[in-house]
Amino acid sequence: MTSNPNPPLRVGVAGVGVMGRNHARVLADLRDYDLTHVFDMDAVTAQGVADVYGATAVTTAEAFVDAGLDAAVVSTPNRTHADLGVALLERGVHVLVEKPIAATVADARRMIDAARANDRVLMVGQVERFNPAVEAVKRAIADEQVISIQITRVGPFPPRMGEVGVVIDLAVHDIDIIRHLTGSEVAEVQPQLARTRAEREDTALLQFRMENGVIAHITTNWVTPYKVRTLQVATQGKFVVADLITRQVTEYFGQAPDGSYQTRAVNSWPSEPLKRELEAFAHAIRTGETPAVTGEDGLRNLEVALRCLGQA
Repeated sequence: MTSNPNPPLRVGVAGVGVMGRNHARVLADLRDYDLTHVFDMDAVTAQGVADVYGATAVTTAEAFVDAGLDAAVVSTPNRTHADLGVALLERGVHVLVEKPIAATVADARRMIDAARANDRVLMVGQVERFNPAVEAVKRAIADEQVISIQITRVGPFPPRMGEVGVVIDLAVHDIDIIRHLTGSEVAEVQPQLARTRAEREDTALLQFRMENGVIAHITTNWVTPYKVRTLQVATQGKFVVADLITRQVTEYFGQAPDGSYQTRAVNSWPSEPLKRELEAFAHAIRTGETPAVTGEDGLRNLEVALRCLGQA
């Protein structure tokens, strides 16, 4: 009997709040992984999630690092990403860290350096990269000269939030989308922030000029009573609109002098972005290829977010 050339990767999830539970659910369903450990400082939470998937619960970072993992997902609070991530990387564990990569630029660089020094994969969980609607927009504008990008990401205040405002929690998604779609870095930032109901900014209007000349705008808040996630890209030849929740993508093109135009729907394949992300993580580990979202990507996204907050 021949052995499996690609045995499942022993994987653990650190931090099983909302996002960590989602990671555990998807990992348990993927053939690339064997979910063996769940870490949360709350013993009841850790045990509850571990029991669902037949994993071992641990309640300390030390026990998690010592668990003999091949790979780990770090979805603990942002301020803990770097210490836990570096400890795992130095133990030879590949790491997928939830966005933002870390709380500070220095911490992000520590993680990048640790991954490089130990020849391990460090991937950042910018899950919207794997949204089929974003992928469809990228295909639609591939041969176009992009003029502008506008993203709206608004909704009600999330009770789980405590340590960050909307720029770090929400806009980091869209900073990454803008960098991804333009293939360019942010040259200028013009932020407008407001704090109305929360301890930190809960409304932000962010304007950017990219190095390649594209202008971009992000509207984000926690004061809209319902969720909206829309992406609009204007190019020389078309206008592309995507709903990142319903995954519907539409192209408007062929505008005539009389104001008429044509439209067409763009195919957006149904798939769960988190599943695509975790498959990409396994692919990078198996092949040694550069991960889809690198530590450097995470660092750039964090730098831009901190510039918007006046902290860089």
